[in-house]
Order: sequence, then structure tokens, then C-alpha cells
Amino acid sequence: MHNPLALPPSVYADNAVPAVPTPPLDTDRNVSVAIIGGGFAGLSTALHLAEQGTDAIVLEAQEPGWGASGNNGGQLNPGLKLDPDTIEASFGADLGRRMIAFSHSTPTFTLDLIRRLGIACEARQNGTLRAAYHEVNAAAVETTAEQCMRRGMPVSVLDRNALREVTGTDRYVCAMLDRRGGDVQPLSYARGLACATLAAGAAIHGQTRVTSLRPEGGRWRIETPRAVVRAEKVLIATNGFTDSLWPGLRRTIVPVFSSIAATERLPDSIARQILPTRSVLYESGHITVYYRVDASNRLLMGGRGPMQWIRDPSAVAYLMRYAIRLWPALRGISWTHGWNSRLAMTADHYPHVHEPGPGALVYLGCNGRGVALATAMGQQLAKRLIGGETAEIDMPITGLRPIRFHALWPVAVKSVVLYGRIRDHLGL
Repeated sequence: MHNPLALPPSVYADNAVPAVPTPPLDTDRNVSVAIIGGGFAGLSTALHLAEQGTDAIVLEAQEPGWGASGNNGGQLNPGLKLDPDTIEASFGADLGRRMIAFSHSTPTFTLDLIRRLGIACEARQNGTLRAAYHEVNAAAVETTAEQCMRRGMPVSVLDRNALREVTGTDRYVCAMLDRRGGDVQPLSYARGLACATLAAGAAIHGQTRVTSLRPEGGRWRIETPRAVVRAEKVLIATNGFTDSLWPGLRRTIVPVFSSIAATERLPDSIARQILPTRSVLYESGHITVYYRVDASNRLLMGGRGPMQWIRDPSAVAYLMRYAIRLWPALRGISWTHGWNSRLAMTADHYPHVHEPGPGALVYLGCNGRGVALATAMGQQLAKRLIGGETAEIDMPITGLRPIRFHALWPVAVKSVVLYGRIRDHLGL
């Protein structure tokens, strides 16, 4: 049985920088902004608020980076899930263009922040590959690349021969290389971001689950097991761990587990054959597989797995089999770690920003792109929290839209994953 208080058994937990102390809140506090959730979005928002002189407190049920923030694939991927032309058509020329410019710059924003704050997290900017192994997916990749190039973005299309050179496998038909992409050790990054946030003057309290949230005298009353926080404004940034704290919010996202299996440290002779340029890669298909080789020469393979906690790589044996299909030299290599965490998917595949009440802001639904996107959103959310309704941000602010038949999501996710794998296998 998974202990919900322990960090998932990841490679990251083995070698991350030490966690900064974030003791439980045990004294009542009055603050300008209270932030519920200590992942990248909550930490980055608190940092940007504190740097502008606004007192902020982060309330985290476990510890900073405990959820998907510290347990993801570590990829810094540019853009949103949908293509630029689609975004502009949906949101208009002004907001659409701002959304595109903002989302595609998020890896650079994140890497600049890491450099500015001196965070040790194995950060690299070696590019993101979006790769297709069927012609139908290749057409989609080429369409995306064309739209990005038309907007002057630093992307290029690699054919099968070029891809063999940069991936070490002949699996792929084509790929879009975006040079702005990169990777980090996400748990080290979360802990470093928490340290910088504290240094900037914000407060962070772990093991401090928020049990109730309600308006009281023009402010927000936020109850935790040992103390009460009263805040002028509140941000909910709980993503895949969103519960019933705000009525109806949980039903606006589908929580999905994403799993990773990691090899032992690879011998140099094998490590040189796999992604020799050290770009990160995610596949273009109905069910995404993503992977990278980390700074310790371990291969990290990620994808959908069981919709429950896992503790070893045998739970995602298909990822290990697939890795050997891509690189037969891995046969006989040990897989030492397998873990997962919960992401938040939205029905429209966009991240959601809501203002469900006076002085209340919500951000959730990273749709698997959370490392860079959530970091950069921290600056945007801080701007809105400080400036209020007159402060325009580069994402739409929408009303809560509960997903129909939400109670059926565990069954639906399993069906969608199975159906997607069949379609990918058949090339549909």
C-alpha cells in the first residue's frame, strides 16, 4: 500500500538536493495572499509575489514537489497542446497571439529563472523533439512545424535519416525539433524553487492540508489542522490533487496517473547511442510516450500506466519492452525505479484559470506540460493577484465547466488509453 506521506520511489528522490525545512503551520496568520498547493505553480506565484513586496503563504498538504511537480518526466516543452492556428481561431488575434508567444517561451523563462536564482537542478536546453512514427502523425507534426515557422519560431523538421542520428533509433518518420526545449531534475528544481521563495520572503508550510475555505468579513478564512489563515486573496493550485475544497472544481479536470521507469546508469558505450544530442522526446500519437537521458546517463521512459500508485518498474513493463524495441542494446540492462504521480487533464486540453469568487483565483490543468508552463504561469498569476481585474494576463480566464459524467472517469481513462494504443498500433 502506498504511503501518501512518503515521496514516490523515484530516481529523483534518491539524488535530489536536500529539502528546505517547511514545518507545519501552527500559528494563525493574516496575509495578503494564501496559496493552496506547493507545486511549481504555487511556488512560482509565491516567489513572484514576494519579489514584488506582497506577503504570501504557501499551504501544502505534503511537501513542496511531492506531487507531479517533483515526479514528472523533467521535460521543458514549449507551447500548448493545440496548434497556433487553432489557438488564434479560438481566442482571437490579440489573446490568441499572446497565448502562443507566452506558452512557447515558457522553457526559456524557466531556464532564465533557474539561472537567476542559482538553482542546482541539472538544467539543460538541448531541445525538444516531437516525433511521429506513422505517416498520419507525421502530417500533424509537419503542420505544427509549419505554423511555428510561419511565426518565426526556432523550429525545424527532421526527416528519418536526421532523426536516426539524434535519437539512435530508426523508429520515427519525422520530428519537429524546437531548440527552446530542455530538461531539469524536477524534484531538485521544486526544492530549489522553494528555497528561493523562502529567501524572497514568502512563507511555506508543508504537512498543512487546507480543510476548509470560506469568505469571512471581506477576506478568506482558510482552516488547517492546527491554525487559521486569513487572507485578502487566495490561489488554488492543486492540479491533479484537486479535491472538494471549492464546490465543483474537482469535476472540471480528469486526474490521470503518468508513470516513469528508469534504468540503471548506462555504460558510456550504450548512453552514447541513445539521444546523443540529449534532446528530450515525446511522441505524437493518441497515447504519448516520452523519454530522456538524464545527467547521470539513466534512461527515463514515461507514459500512461495503472490508474493507481506504483512502486517499481514491473508495473509499466510495456515501457521497458518498448525501450528495447527502440534500442536493442538495452537488452540485459537493469531497470531500477518505477513511479508515478497524478496530472490534471482538461476536456479542451487548455490550462484553466478561473476566478470563481471575489479575490479567489484558480489555476489547474497543465495537461502534461506543467514544468515550464506552471513556472511561467506563476508570474502571470502574481500579476493578476496584485492588479486584480485590470491586470490582463496571457491566458483566458474562464468560468468553471464541470465535465459531464465525471464520476465515470476511472473507467473512461482506461478505455481511452486502450483505444489510443490500438489506434497508434494500427496507424489510424
